[in-house]
Amino acid sequence: MRRVLRWVDPFVVALVATLAFGLAVPLPAPAQRVVAVAADVAVPVLFLVYGMRLSTREVLAGLRNVRLQGAILAATYLLFPALGLALHALAGPLVGPALADGLLYLSLLPSTVQSSVAFTSLARGNVAGAVCAATVSNVLGMVLTPVLVLLLMGRSGSVGLGGLRDVLLQLLVPFAVGQLLQPWAGGWVRARRWLTLGVDRGTILVVVLAAVTAATASGVWDAVSWPMVAALLGLSAVLLAGMLAATWWGGRALGLDLPDRVALLMCGSKKSLATGLPMAAVLFSTAAAATVAVPVILFHQLQLIVCAALARHLARRRPGGPVPPRARPAG
Repeated sequence: MRRVLRWVDPFVVALVATLAFGLAVPLPAPAQRVVAVAADVAVPVLFLVYGMRLSTREVLAGLRNVRLQGAILAATYLLFPALGLALHALAGPLVGPALADGLLYLSLLPSTVQSSVAFTSLARGNVAGAVCAATVSNVLGMVLTPVLVLLLMGRSGSVGLGGLRDVLLQLLVPFAVGQLLQPWAGGWVRARRWLTLGVDRGTILVVVLAAVTAATASGVWDAVSWPMVAALLGLSAVLLAGMLAATWWGGRALGLDLPDRVALLMCGSKKSLATGLPMAAVLFSTAAAATVAVPVILFHQLQLIVCAALARHLARRRPGGPVPPRARPAG
């Protein structure tokens, strides 16, 4: 039990506390408007910082391993959505259509960056390949995720061409500006980890608070029960187990060496909470974004716990020294 608790991300605890506050404390309309405006401002600032932090040189250098990069992108944007669609059909009767849509949305997100790289390093995999794959996944995700959401979820009426326009204005434009500033500001931003962590996590907390308080005010949560949340956790476990098996044995079928198989396993089986929640705030209505956030948060903590155990197991099986002590991923 202690070993499991060691991998409980404090940030997820903060997320759960924010959810609980939004559920338990109805905010008056003026306070809701303030939180909503703060979320609208925070999301473009977040992607501006992403653009300044990301080194284009790292992306270009890592693209040389075509088989590994192609396999990770295929796992993230082809296999994951296919499994998400299959589970979406099963999830509806168990958790209701809103949370089932959240499970499908989860499967369309890019991979994580921090935890993918941290777990690849812990398992003694191809760290350079993981850095590149996770970075490329997030850059492409700003286009691919909204397009996939429109194609696969647009029928629900929550997402349309206006959502793609909002992604362009609130996500891609700030990111492009950040990339233009990166040669001058990139080193300064990367040297101040507190800045990126503060903007990253602060934005997510504000987005969650805005979504949950709006959902509480509109009565969205009246249709959500604890058995539905338990069923959602079980479905998330099935999704994660399927992707772990597919990436590990798929890497073997592709003839990848062990370090590359580890990178494929750790990058191809994860979904980004840091990108997914701010993007949901742009793509969905505020109330819909709240229910969409629940599967993303549950899956995030589940992937941290399971992949932490897998990474340490792989590290023990591979030669090269002792297992690194208590490395904790950030996201």
